[in-house]
Amino acid sequence: MKRTIIPFGPQHPVLPEPIHLTLTVEDEIITEAVPALGFVHRGLEQLADLRDFRQMVQVVERVCGICSMMHAMCYAQGIEGLMEVEVPPRAKYLRVIWSELHRMHSHLLWLGLFADSFGFESLFMQFWRIREKILNIQEATTGNRIIVSVNVIGGVRKDLSPDQIRWMLSELIEVEQMIMNLGPTLFDDYTVKKRTVDKGILSGEKAMELGTAGPTLRGSGVSQDMRTLGYAALNELDFTPVTEKNGDCWSRCKVRFLETLQSIDLVRQAIARIPNGEINTKVKGRPDGEIIARVEQPRGEVFYYIKANGKKNLDRLRIRTPTFANIPALLTMLPGMWLSDVPVVVLSIDPCISCTER
Repeated sequence: MKRTIIPFGPQHPVLPEPIHLTLTVEDEIITEAVPALGFVHRGLEQLADLRDFRQMVQVVERVCGICSMMHAMCYAQGIEGLMEVEVPPRAKYLRVIWSELHRMHSHLLWLGLFADSFGFESLFMQFWRIREKILNIQEATTGNRIIVSVNVIGGVRKDLSPDQIRWMLSELIEVEQMIMNLGPTLFDDYTVKKRTVDKGILSGEKAMELGTAGPTLRGSGVSQDMRTLGYAALNELDFTPVTEKNGDCWSRCKVRFLETLQSIDLVRQAIARIPNGEINTKVKGRPDGEIIARVEQPRGEVFYYIKANGKKNLDRLRIRTPTFANIPALLTMLPGMWLSDVPVVVLSIDPCISCTER
């Protein structure tokens, strides 16, 4: 049996993330996968020593553009906890609305890339066409398409007008219909099933043992989602985590597809229940002490550890991102796969190396 060492990445036609895997292959079967990271490390955590804690809201958004809203919200909630700041109820609902819009555009981006990984370029374009509508909503309501910069310590910096809310709801009706129309193509097609069903299997027990997070974990049947903690206004909305039991690429894909529709429902619930009032609280003083904050990003739980000393600069900022938690699971899934399945299995965890390395 012929044994070969094959480098996968950091540049690959299918994979848009700079992850490098050294694959050991016997004939066409993967026997070992070893990762190499560090290609985009930027030292953003170190900036906490140099920037005012208020400025860090914008810095942490640059950890990852696709989930920038969640990074800023998680950081802001941590600082607000240290300073015992009460965020206005309306601001909490606005945070939910924009964070779920971010989840939608992240999942739609991934669904397109996943379709491209097994050769469905037209399906890739259709999902990205829908994603453009979400980005248009974000641009119209925040001024930016990706890095929206709406979070501040104590609330949010922008509000939604009644006209914007009506327009957003009408757009989401069309978005929902377009997504549902693509469901049969994605889940009933013979080729899609051939490339995803029983590929990259991860059991629920193994997923828990390896500390897996997000849709990668829920695709293995484990109902764990940080939104159940009830942060922001989520404790006032109806929410149940989406799970699938098979633990393969198909299950992880279906979790993200259904979560996109679930996010539309959460936005509608938030809009229906949003109260009137202020959108931020004036914050005085400086944070002191240490705290952790947890938020469910599109890829899973992001964990912020913040240590402050009563000065304008933080003592320590430490971020654990979901891709960092999911890479051990990826290395477990790859052995035994055909070499041609590697792009599909790698993309099934929705890797974000920008988040991982910071």
